[in-house]
Amino acid sequence: MTTVLQPIANLGNWLWGLLGAVVVWVFGQELAPYVLYAVKVLLLIVAIVAPLMLVVAYLTLAERKVIGWMQVRLGPNRVTFFGIRWLGGLAQPIADGVKLLVKELIVPAGANKALFVLAPVMAIMPAMAAWAVIPFSPTLVLSDIDAGLLYLMAITSMGVYGIIIAGWASNSKYAFLGALRSAAQMVSYELAMGFALVCVLMAAQSLNLGEIVRMQQGDWGLANWFWVPLFPIFLVYVIAGVAETNRLPFDVAEGESEIVAGFHVEYSGMAFAVFFLAEYANMILVSTLASIMFLGGWLSPVPDALANGLGAPSLAADGFPWLAAKVSFLLFCFLWFRATFPRYRYDQIMRLGWKVFLPLTIGWIVVLGAWMQTPLWVWWK
Repeated sequence: MTTVLQPIANLGNWLWGLLGAVVVWVFGQELAPYVLYAVKVLLLIVAIVAPLMLVVAYLTLAERKVIGWMQVRLGPNRVTFFGIRWLGGLAQPIADGVKLLVKELIVPAGANKALFVLAPVMAIMPAMAAWAVIPFSPTLVLSDIDAGLLYLMAITSMGVYGIIIAGWASNSKYAFLGALRSAAQMVSYELAMGFALVCVLMAAQSLNLGEIVRMQQGDWGLANWFWVPLFPIFLVYVIAGVAETNRLPFDVAEGESEIVAGFHVEYSGMAFAVFFLAEYANMILVSTLASIMFLGGWLSPVPDALANGLGAPSLAADGFPWLAAKVSFLLFCFLWFRATFPRYRYDQIMRLGWKVFLPLTIGWIVVLGAWMQTPLWVWWK
Protein backbone atom coordinates (compact mmCIF):
# COMPACT_ATOMS: atom_id res chain seq x y z
CA MET A 1 0.00 0.00 0.00
CA THR A 2 1.31 3.44 -0.92
CA THR A 3 2.36 5.94 1.71
CA VAL A 4 -0.51 8.19 0.60
CA LEU A 5 -3.20 5.58 1.33
CA GLN A 6 -1.62 4.20 4.51
CA PRO A 7 -2.87 7.03 6.81
CA ILE A 8 -6.38 6.63 5.37
CA ALA A 9 -6.25 2.88 6.03
CA ASN A 10 -5.03 3.49 9.58
CA LEU A 11 -7.84 5.97 10.20
CA GLY A 12 -10.38 3.49 8.84
CA ASN A 13 -9.09 0.72 11.09
CA TRP A 14 -9.21 3.02 14.12
CA LEU A 15 -12.80 4.10 13.36
CA TRP A 16 -13.87 0.48 12.83
CA GLY A 17 -12.33 -0.50 16.17
CA LEU A 18 -14.09 2.40 17.87
CA LEU A 19 -17.39 1.35 16.28
CA GLY A 20 -16.82 -2.23 17.45
CA ALA A 21 -16.27 -1.06 21.02
CA VAL A 22 -19.47 1.04 20.94
CA VAL A 23 -21.49 -1.85 19.51
CA VAL A 24 -20.20 -4.24 22.20
CA TRP A 25 -21.09 -1.70 24.88
CA VAL A 26 -24.63 -1.16 23.50
CA PHE A 27 -25.63 -4.67 22.34
CA GLY A 28 -23.40 -6.92 24.42
CA GLN A 29 -20.77 -9.46 23.50
CA GLU A 30 -23.18 -12.02 22.02
CA LEU A 31 -25.04 -9.76 19.58
CA ALA A 32 -22.09 -7.56 18.65
CA PRO A 33 -20.73 -9.79 15.80
CA TYR A 34 -24.14 -9.88 14.08
CA VAL A 35 -24.64 -6.12 14.42
CA LEU A 36 -21.14 -5.42 13.09
CA TYR A 37 -21.74 -7.74 10.14
CA ALA A 38 -24.98 -5.89 9.32
CA VAL A 39 -23.18 -2.53 9.58
CA LYS A 40 -20.37 -3.79 7.34
CA VAL A 41 -22.81 -4.95 4.66
CA LEU A 42 -24.70 -1.65 4.87
CA LEU A 43 -21.47 0.32 4.46
CA LEU A 44 -20.49 -1.81 1.46
CA ILE A 45 -23.90 -1.20 -0.12
CA VAL A 46 -23.50 2.55 0.37
CA ALA A 47 -19.96 2.35 -1.03
CA ILE A 48 -21.38 0.78 -4.21
CA VAL A 49 -24.66 2.70 -4.63
CA ALA A 50 -23.36 6.22 -3.87
CA PRO A 51 -20.61 6.21 -6.55
CA LEU A 52 -23.02 4.47 -8.94
CA MET A 53 -25.58 7.26 -8.56
CA LEU A 54 -22.85 9.82 -9.14
CA VAL A 55 -21.75 8.01 -12.31
CA VAL A 56 -25.38 7.79 -13.48
CA ALA A 57 -25.82 11.53 -12.98
CA TYR A 58 -22.67 12.44 -14.90
CA LEU A 59 -23.40 9.89 -17.61
CA THR A 60 -26.28 12.16 -18.61
CA LEU A 61 -23.78 15.01 -19.00
CA ALA A 62 -21.36 12.79 -20.91
CA GLU A 63 -24.17 11.79 -23.26
CA ARG A 64 -25.03 15.37 -24.11
CA LYS A 65 -21.38 16.37 -24.52
CA VAL A 66 -20.46 13.34 -26.66
CA ILE A 67 -23.50 13.65 -28.92
CA GLY A 68 -22.90 17.40 -29.14
CA TRP A 69 -19.30 16.74 -30.21
CA MET A 70 -20.47 14.26 -32.85
CA GLN A 71 -23.05 16.73 -34.16
CA VAL A 72 -20.65 19.72 -34.00
CA ARG A 73 -22.44 21.34 -31.06
CA LEU A 74 -21.17 22.48 -27.67
CA GLY A 75 -23.52 20.66 -25.33
CA PRO A 76 -24.10 21.96 -21.77
CA ASN A 77 -21.44 24.54 -20.92
CA ARG A 78 -23.10 27.13 -18.66
CA VAL A 79 -23.93 25.69 -15.22
CA THR A 80 -20.79 25.81 -13.11
CA PHE A 81 -19.54 25.58 -9.52
CA PHE A 82 -19.04 28.85 -7.62
CA GLY A 83 -18.79 30.85 -10.85
CA ILE A 84 -15.59 29.11 -12.01
CA ARG A 85 -15.78 29.50 -15.79
CA TRP A 86 -13.60 26.55 -16.81
CA LEU A 87 -15.94 24.24 -14.87
CA GLY A 88 -18.82 25.31 -17.11
CA GLY A 89 -21.30 22.46 -17.63
CA LEU A 90 -19.99 20.23 -14.83
CA ALA A 91 -22.79 21.27 -12.47
CA GLN A 92 -25.51 20.54 -15.04
CA PRO A 93 -26.50 17.08 -13.63
CA ILE A 94 -26.81 18.57 -10.14
CA ALA A 95 -28.96 21.42 -11.44
CA ASP A 96 -31.17 18.95 -13.31
CA GLY A 97 -31.54 16.78 -10.21
CA VAL A 98 -32.46 19.72 -7.98
CA LYS A 99 -34.97 20.97 -10.55
CA LEU A 100 -36.69 17.59 -10.78
CA LEU A 101 -36.58 17.12 -7.01
CA VAL A 102 -38.55 20.31 -6.32
CA LYS A 103 -41.09 19.75 -9.09
CA GLU A 104 -44.55 18.60 -8.03
CA LEU A 105 -45.45 14.93 -8.47
CA ILE A 106 -48.88 15.02 -10.10
CA VAL A 107 -50.90 11.81 -9.79
CA PRO A 108 -53.72 11.54 -12.37
CA ALA A 109 -57.20 11.49 -10.84
CA GLY A 110 -58.08 8.04 -12.19
CA ALA A 111 -54.70 6.44 -11.50
CA ASN A 112 -54.02 3.70 -8.99
CA LYS A 113 -52.01 5.88 -6.62
CA ALA A 114 -50.14 3.11 -4.80
CA LEU A 115 -48.99 1.36 -7.97
CA PHE A 116 -48.34 4.70 -9.70
CA VAL A 117 -45.78 5.58 -7.02
CA LEU A 118 -44.44 2.01 -6.73
CA ALA A 119 -43.69 1.60 -10.47
CA PRO A 120 -40.55 3.82 -10.59
CA VAL A 121 -39.18 1.98 -7.55
CA MET A 122 -39.75 -1.37 -9.24
CA ALA A 123 -37.98 -0.08 -12.36
CA ILE A 124 -34.80 1.02 -10.57
CA MET A 125 -34.66 -1.68 -7.88
CA PRO A 126 -33.35 -4.51 -10.12
CA ALA A 127 -30.70 -2.21 -11.60
CA MET A 128 -29.42 -1.52 -8.07
CA ALA A 129 -29.80 -5.02 -6.60
CA ALA A 130 -27.84 -6.64 -9.44
CA TRP A 131 -24.63 -4.97 -8.25
CA ALA A 132 -24.56 -7.19 -5.16
CA VAL A 133 -22.74 -9.94 -7.11
CA ILE A 134 -20.62 -7.82 -9.47
CA PRO A 135 -16.88 -8.38 -8.86
CA PHE A 136 -14.90 -5.16 -9.27
CA SER A 137 -11.56 -6.89 -8.60
CA PRO A 138 -10.39 -10.30 -7.38
CA THR A 139 -11.24 -9.34 -3.78
CA LEU A 140 -13.77 -6.49 -4.12
CA VAL A 141 -17.28 -7.96 -4.35
CA LEU A 142 -20.25 -7.54 -2.01
CA SER A 143 -21.53 -11.13 -2.27
CA ASP A 144 -19.33 -13.71 -3.97
CA ILE A 145 -21.99 -16.39 -4.51
CA ASP A 146 -21.61 -19.43 -6.73
CA ALA A 147 -24.93 -18.81 -8.52
CA GLY A 148 -24.21 -15.18 -9.35
CA LEU A 149 -25.18 -15.57 -13.00
CA LEU A 150 -28.55 -17.08 -12.07
CA TYR A 151 -29.12 -14.28 -9.57
CA LEU A 152 -28.46 -11.70 -12.27
CA MET A 153 -30.84 -13.35 -14.73
CA ALA A 154 -33.55 -13.51 -12.07
CA ILE A 155 -33.20 -10.00 -10.67
CA THR A 156 -32.78 -8.14 -13.95
CA SER A 157 -35.82 -9.81 -15.50
CA MET A 158 -37.98 -8.06 -12.89
CA GLY A 159 -37.38 -4.63 -14.41
CA VAL A 160 -40.16 -5.15 -16.94
CA TYR A 161 -42.75 -5.18 -14.14
CA GLY A 162 -42.05 -1.56 -13.28
CA ILE A 163 -42.75 -0.52 -16.86
CA ILE A 164 -45.94 -2.57 -17.16
CA ILE A 165 -47.27 -1.29 -13.82
CA ALA A 166 -46.38 2.31 -14.74
CA GLY A 167 -48.41 2.08 -17.95
CA TRP A 168 -51.38 0.34 -16.34
CA ALA A 169 -51.52 2.43 -13.14
CA SER A 170 -51.50 5.72 -15.12
CA ASN A 171 -55.04 5.03 -16.41
CA SER A 172 -54.05 6.33 -19.83
CA LYS A 173 -54.38 4.43 -23.08
CA TYR A 174 -51.22 6.05 -24.44
CA ALA A 175 -49.15 5.08 -21.40
CA PHE A 176 -50.61 1.58 -21.44
CA LEU A 177 -49.87 1.12 -25.15
CA GLY A 178 -46.30 2.30 -24.64
CA ALA A 179 -45.89 -0.06 -21.67
CA LEU A 180 -47.09 -3.07 -23.67
CA ARG A 181 -44.78 -2.29 -26.58
CA SER A 182 -41.82 -1.75 -24.30
CA ALA A 183 -42.56 -4.91 -22.28
CA ALA A 184 -42.87 -7.04 -25.44
CA GLN A 185 -39.54 -5.67 -26.66
CA MET A 186 -37.78 -6.28 -23.34
CA VAL A 187 -39.09 -9.84 -23.03
CA SER A 188 -38.02 -10.62 -26.62
CA TYR A 189 -34.45 -9.45 -26.13
CA GLU A 190 -34.27 -10.91 -22.63
CA LEU A 191 -34.47 -14.35 -24.25
CA ALA A 192 -31.52 -13.65 -26.54
CA MET A 193 -29.51 -12.28 -23.62
CA GLY A 194 -30.37 -15.35 -21.56
CA PHE A 195 -29.12 -17.75 -24.24
CA ALA A 196 -25.99 -15.60 -24.60
CA LEU A 197 -25.34 -16.11 -20.90
CA VAL A 198 -25.78 -19.86 -21.41
CA CYS A 199 -22.86 -19.73 -23.88
CA VAL A 200 -20.74 -17.94 -21.26
CA LEU A 201 -21.74 -20.57 -18.68
CA MET A 202 -20.67 -23.36 -21.04
CA ALA A 203 -17.32 -21.72 -21.79
CA ALA A 204 -16.50 -20.90 -18.15
CA GLN A 205 -18.03 -24.00 -16.55
CA SER A 206 -19.15 -21.81 -13.65
CA LEU A 207 -21.98 -19.52 -12.56
CA ASN A 208 -19.69 -17.46 -10.34
CA LEU A 209 -18.82 -14.14 -11.98
CA GLY A 210 -15.38 -13.99 -10.41
CA GLU A 211 -14.60 -17.47 -11.68
CA ILE A 212 -15.81 -16.48 -15.16
CA VAL A 213 -13.21 -13.69 -15.16
CA ARG A 214 -10.47 -15.97 -13.83
CA MET A 215 -11.20 -18.49 -16.61
CA GLN A 216 -10.18 -15.76 -19.09
CA GLN A 217 -6.66 -15.41 -17.67
CA GLY A 218 -3.75 -16.47 -19.82
CA ASP A 219 -0.45 -15.58 -21.42
CA TRP A 220 -2.04 -14.04 -24.51
CA GLY A 221 -3.84 -11.11 -22.90
CA LEU A 222 -7.05 -10.16 -24.69
CA ALA A 223 -6.77 -13.23 -26.97
CA ASN A 224 -7.65 -15.37 -23.94
CA TRP A 225 -10.93 -13.56 -23.33
CA PHE A 226 -14.29 -15.10 -24.23
CA TRP A 227 -15.03 -12.54 -26.94
CA VAL A 228 -12.83 -14.63 -29.25
CA PRO A 229 -14.80 -17.93 -29.20
CA LEU A 230 -18.09 -16.14 -28.50
CA PHE A 231 -17.72 -13.16 -30.83
CA PRO A 232 -21.20 -13.45 -32.45
CA ILE A 233 -22.71 -13.92 -28.99
CA PHE A 234 -20.81 -10.88 -27.72
CA LEU A 235 -22.34 -8.75 -30.48
CA VAL A 236 -25.79 -10.19 -29.79
CA TYR A 237 -25.44 -9.46 -26.07
CA VAL A 238 -24.38 -5.84 -26.60
CA ILE A 239 -27.10 -5.11 -29.17
CA ALA A 240 -29.73 -6.91 -27.08
CA GLY A 241 -28.54 -4.83 -24.11
CA VAL A 242 -29.21 -1.66 -26.09
CA ALA A 243 -32.72 -2.91 -26.85
CA GLU A 244 -33.23 -4.12 -23.28
CA THR A 245 -32.52 -0.65 -21.92
CA ASN A 246 -34.89 0.99 -24.44
CA ARG A 247 -32.10 3.05 -25.97
CA LEU A 248 -31.92 4.35 -29.52
CA PRO A 249 -32.31 2.90 -32.08
CA PHE A 250 -34.67 0.63 -30.11
CA ASP A 251 -36.57 3.21 -28.05
CA VAL A 252 -40.02 2.51 -29.48
CA ALA A 253 -41.52 3.12 -26.04
CA GLU A 254 -40.65 6.79 -26.57
CA GLY A 255 -41.81 7.17 -30.16
CA GLU A 256 -43.16 10.67 -29.57
CA SER A 257 -45.00 10.91 -32.87
CA GLU A 258 -46.79 7.63 -32.18
CA ILE A 259 -47.53 7.18 -28.47
CA VAL A 260 -46.74 10.47 -26.71
CA ALA A 261 -43.47 9.46 -24.99
CA GLY A 262 -44.57 6.01 -23.85
CA PHE A 263 -45.24 4.46 -20.46
CA HIS A 264 -44.04 7.43 -18.36
CA VAL A 265 -46.10 10.08 -20.12
CA GLU A 266 -48.20 10.77 -16.98
CA TYR A 267 -45.19 11.08 -14.66
CA SER A 268 -43.58 14.31 -13.47
CA GLY A 269 -40.95 15.46 -11.03
CA MET A 270 -38.69 12.96 -9.32
CA ALA A 271 -40.85 9.97 -10.25
CA PHE A 272 -40.22 10.82 -13.91
CA ALA A 273 -36.49 11.16 -13.19
CA VAL A 274 -36.30 7.74 -11.50
CA PHE A 275 -37.26 6.01 -14.77
CA PHE A 276 -34.32 7.67 -16.48
CA LEU A 277 -32.03 6.88 -13.56
CA ALA A 278 -33.04 3.25 -14.05
CA GLU A 279 -32.30 3.49 -17.78
CA TYR A 280 -28.81 4.87 -17.25
CA ALA A 281 -28.11 2.49 -14.37
CA ASN A 282 -29.08 -0.41 -16.65
CA MET A 283 -26.71 0.92 -19.33
CA ILE A 284 -23.85 0.80 -16.83
CA LEU A 285 -24.92 -2.66 -15.64
CA VAL A 286 -25.10 -4.11 -19.17
CA SER A 287 -21.69 -2.61 -20.02
CA THR A 288 -20.20 -4.04 -16.82
CA LEU A 289 -21.63 -7.51 -17.43
CA ALA A 290 -20.39 -7.51 -21.03
CA SER A 291 -16.94 -6.51 -19.76
CA ILE A 292 -16.91 -9.27 -17.15
CA MET A 293 -18.25 -12.08 -19.31
CA PHE A 294 -16.61 -11.33 -22.66
CA LEU A 295 -13.79 -8.81 -22.11
CA GLY A 296 -11.95 -10.24 -19.14
CA GLY A 297 -13.35 -8.00 -16.39
CA TRP A 298 -10.47 -6.58 -14.37
CA LEU A 299 -7.83 -8.45 -16.42
CA SER A 300 -5.25 -6.48 -18.38
CA PRO A 301 -5.35 -6.83 -22.20
CA VAL A 302 -1.54 -6.55 -22.35
CA PRO A 303 0.41 -9.83 -21.98
CA ASP A 304 3.28 -9.87 -19.50
CA ALA A 305 5.87 -10.46 -22.24
CA LEU A 306 4.68 -7.44 -24.25
CA ALA A 307 4.49 -5.17 -21.20
CA ASN A 308 8.02 -6.14 -20.15
CA GLY A 309 9.24 -5.64 -23.72
CA LEU A 310 7.80 -2.13 -23.76
CA GLY A 311 9.46 -1.36 -20.46
CA ALA A 312 6.11 -0.79 -18.74
CA PRO A 313 5.33 -3.88 -16.64
CA SER A 314 2.51 -2.00 -14.90
CA LEU A 315 0.46 -2.30 -18.10
CA ALA A 316 0.10 -6.02 -17.40
CA ALA A 317 -1.18 -5.45 -13.86
CA ASP A 318 -4.78 -6.53 -13.38
CA GLY A 319 -7.18 -4.35 -11.41
CA PHE A 320 -10.29 -2.21 -11.30
CA PRO A 321 -8.94 0.50 -13.68
CA TRP A 322 -9.05 -1.99 -16.56
CA LEU A 323 -12.67 -2.87 -15.77
CA ALA A 324 -13.54 0.84 -15.62
CA ALA A 325 -11.86 1.43 -18.99
CA LYS A 326 -13.81 -1.39 -20.65
CA VAL A 327 -17.10 -0.21 -19.17
CA SER A 328 -16.37 3.35 -20.31
CA PHE A 329 -15.72 2.17 -23.86
CA LEU A 330 -18.99 0.23 -24.02
CA LEU A 331 -20.89 3.20 -22.59
CA PHE A 332 -19.34 5.37 -25.28
CA CYS A 333 -20.73 2.88 -27.83
CA PHE A 334 -24.20 3.33 -26.30
CA LEU A 335 -23.92 7.09 -26.84
CA TRP A 336 -22.41 6.60 -30.29
CA PHE A 337 -25.38 4.46 -31.37
CA ARG A 338 -27.81 7.14 -30.25
CA ALA A 339 -26.02 9.81 -32.29
CA THR A 340 -25.72 7.61 -35.38
CA PHE A 341 -28.72 5.36 -36.03
CA PRO A 342 -32.32 6.30 -36.77
CA ARG A 343 -35.13 4.70 -34.78
CA TYR A 344 -36.21 1.25 -35.94
CA ARG A 345 -39.82 0.43 -36.74
CA TYR A 346 -41.48 -1.77 -34.15
CA ASP A 347 -41.91 -4.71 -36.53
CA GLN A 348 -38.19 -4.49 -37.45
CA ILE A 349 -37.22 -4.62 -33.79
CA MET A 350 -39.36 -7.67 -33.08
CA ARG A 351 -38.17 -9.43 -36.23
CA LEU A 352 -34.53 -8.87 -35.24
CA GLY A 353 -35.10 -10.28 -31.76
CA TRP A 354 -37.18 -13.33 -32.66
CA LYS A 355 -35.96 -14.29 -36.15
CA VAL A 356 -32.27 -13.34 -35.99
CA PHE A 357 -30.90 -13.15 -32.45
CA LEU A 358 -32.82 -16.05 -30.91
CA PRO A 359 -31.95 -18.62 -33.63
CA LEU A 360 -28.35 -17.35 -33.71
CA THR A 361 -27.82 -17.80 -29.97
CA ILE A 362 -29.45 -21.25 -29.92
CA GLY A 363 -27.40 -22.32 -32.94
CA TRP A 364 -24.17 -21.08 -31.36
CA ILE A 365 -24.90 -23.14 -28.25
CA VAL A 366 -24.85 -26.24 -30.47
CA VAL A 367 -21.68 -25.08 -32.26
CA LEU A 368 -20.00 -24.26 -28.96
CA GLY A 369 -20.92 -27.60 -27.44
CA ALA A 370 -19.37 -29.45 -30.39
CA TRP A 371 -16.31 -27.15 -30.41
CA MET A 372 -15.64 -27.78 -26.73
CA GLN A 373 -15.35 -31.54 -27.37
CA THR A 374 -12.43 -31.06 -29.76
CA PRO A 375 -8.73 -30.29 -29.14
CA LEU A 376 -9.30 -26.92 -30.84
CA TRP A 377 -10.96 -25.59 -27.67
CA VAL A 378 -8.08 -23.93 -25.79
CA TRP A 379 -9.94 -21.78 -23.26
CA TRP A 380 -9.98 -24.30 -20.40
CA LYS A 381 -7.37 -23.91 -17.71
